[in-house]
Amino acid sequence: MLRRTTLLATLTAVAALLPAAPAQSATALHTEAPRFGTCPDSVPEPAAPDRVECARVDVPLDWNHPQDARITVAISRVPASGTPAERRGVLLVNPGGPGGSGLPYAVTKRAKLPESVRRSYDVIGFDPRGTGHSAPADCGTMGGLFDSPGADPVPVGPAAERAYLTSLRHLADDCAAREGDVLAYFSTEQIAQDMDAIRAALGEPATNFLGVSYGSYLGAAYAARFPQRTGRMVLDSVVGPWDWYDFDVVQSRALLRQRDTFFAWTAAHADRFALGDRAPAVRQAYLDVRDGLAVDPVAGFGPAEFDRAVYRALGRTERWAGLADGLRAYLRAGTVDALRPATSFDSPDSRTYEAANRITKCADGPGPTPRRILADIRRTRGLDPQPVLTGMEASACAYWHHRPAHRTPLGSPDAPPLLLVASAHDPVTPIEGARRLRHVLPGSRLVTLDDDYSHGVFASRGNACVDRAAAAYLVDGTVPTTDVRCTGPGLPEAP
Repeated sequence: MLRRTTLLATLTAVAALLPAAPAQSATALHTEAPRFGTCPDSVPEPAAPDRVECARVDVPLDWNHPQDARITVAISRVPASGTPAERRGVLLVNPGGPGGSGLPYAVTKRAKLPESVRRSYDVIGFDPRGTGHSAPADCGTMGGLFDSPGADPVPVGPAAERAYLTSLRHLADDCAAREGDVLAYFSTEQIAQDMDAIRAALGEPATNFLGVSYGSYLGAAYAARFPQRTGRMVLDSVVGPWDWYDFDVVQSRALLRQRDTFFAWTAAHADRFALGDRAPAVRQAYLDVRDGLAVDPVAGFGPAEFDRAVYRALGRTERWAGLADGLRAYLRAGTVDALRPATSFDSPDSRTYEAANRITKCADGPGPTPRRILADIRRTRGLDPQPVLTGMEASACAYWHHRPAHRTPLGSPDAPPLLLVASAHDPVTPIEGARRLRHVLPGSRLVTLDDDYSHGVFASRGNACVDRAAAAYLVDGTVPTTDVRCTGPGLPEAP
């Protein structure tokens, strides 16, 4: 059967949480306006007088066969606060991933947008298929990914490398056992078509969009599929036009550079963190923590959990002090509370995120060979014996059960100019990706926040130069005549 029992059961449960979608025929999928009502508890209430409302949009499971099985996509809306004359339409938003839930993002991201943008647009959040309340993905135990403590994610030696590949095979097998034939239909191309269904259901002529991280990839995929319906799009913290595995490798190398910057920054604040007054000393303290946790995990917190904490912290400089404090706390008292995230990696939301992440990445294009995976790990270890490989999610695609025939197309010469935004030293989506993507988006401009080391820029870093350029583009359609360079904050002072 195309739709397995678990998916049908999940969709039935989700449907009870959201207002019913109007019936639509297979040949007129986008004609009925969604019926907005109350939102699930996961969606926060915006500050008064704003309000948020939610609905569902009915879409085909497979857009190539729209008469077959159906799913519903959950959407949220915070109406524009300005006058009718100020309104510019709807602004769909996506927080990244793949796997990030966008339903609450309409509220949380909108609160940070410049007032002119809030007055001009109905901000529309949505859970991409596979996430949140839109046919959430379930890959079970994912080859032991959620074991606590998890296996060391950096294999050293032939036996560890074989075990690493075996875990990837088991992850792919678990996804196939749970999700079955629907694996092929959770691709970015299918999600882009869901976006167009949202546009049509809302009665809008064009899709305006703010996509962060993976959201930039999704926006570029929409522009490739629907260039004539592409409105004003801000693509922030840009994923480059690589295959997902290639992107993961690029990211893993950028994380090494960022970690070295963190070591130097921590050493420069030796009085505050007491981990050494030179970068090599801080690095050794870091390795002592990881080695200690590998030998004797603390309450389920071992090297896999440590690397996940490091991965998260390196992406935002405001988290560096917490990471340094966590290293010191372990070395002094053997505690990991300062390193452990507030939300469990094994929570239901995390499980859905991790499953949707792999399913979408592996549906978007060809995966690597096992031989290449090991070769790249060895090359990365040649750069640094102890890398952070947490972001190598697409490695599982080597064993995927439904390999796509082609990779997701990105960009189109027929699309209007888009605005790309990037941090100069973002380790999560290195700026090289923005520069490469611009080449497949003719006329587009790049806004760079110089001397910045964090992921997420527009309406995130509080930089007036970036926010003015993006707001002018979204509200007035002003495309900069050239690329824009904005002065960044530099490395933070230690709190």
